Order: sequence, then C-alpha cells, then structure tokens
Amino acid sequence: MADKQRVLFLCTHNSARSQMAEGLLREFGDDRFVAFSAGTEATQLRPLAIRAMNELGIDISGQESKALDRYLEQPFDKVITVCDQANEACPVFFGTRERLHWSFRDPSRATGTEDQQLAVYGQVRDAIRERIERELLRGTVV
Repeated sequence: MADKQRVLFLCTHNSARSQMAEGLLREFGDDRFVAFSAGTEATQLRPLAIRAMNELGIDISGQESKALDRYLEQPFDKVITVCDQANEACPVFFGTRERLHWSFRDPSRATGTEDQQLAVYGQVRDAIRERIERELLRGTVV
C-alpha cells in the first residue's frame, strides 16, 4: 500500500458527490489508489446516488457517510473537495501533498420525477468520472 496514492474526497454531507467519487476511483483506479470520502458533517448515503452508480455496475451501497474529523491526522496525497461549501469549510490537512477543488452541482437539489432526479445524479456522476479520468488517471482507458 506504500506505493498507492491516498485520495480523500470531501463534500458537505458525504451523501452523494464524494461517495460517488470514492466509488469511481476505487473501480477505475486499479492498484494505484486508495480512495476515501468524508463530509464536513456525516448524514447518510442517498439512495439515488447508489442507483446512479449501479447504472455503471458499481455498488456503493456498503459505503457509509463519515465525518472528516476521522481523517484529520491521516496523511493523504490528495484532498479533493467536490462542492463549494466543503471547499470553504475544509480544514488544513497537514502532510497532504496536494489540495484540489472540483466544483460539481448538488444532485440532491434536483426536482421533478424520480427518473428526472436520477438523471441529474447520472450527469453529476459522469462529470466526476471525467474529472477523475483526466486529472487522476491521466488518460488511462477505463
């Protein structure tokens, strides 16, 4: 595990965006990454996030919402905030090599039918996946 990059994704509630990012990096990051996620406050994983990930054959239902304080003393290669509110509230992670901010819209604010809301979760999931591929996997075919 020493040669694997440790990546922590942060969001406000650790209920959708950061959870999807964790699942995507675990799935597509091969043996090069160890993925984690947390929130400025822990809530619970959103069912529509689980469904959106299942569309790609990725099961995140076993993941749980976690508060970021559990990770404050741990070393990370990258800490990535995936929402603006978490970016503003993010504490300093001493020993972190790189701190990044990727702003994605909040799919939990989607309105309409359940299918319309799920489509928004899918759009956010795809945007996160594209960013992971471009900035972390550096063009690796996934």
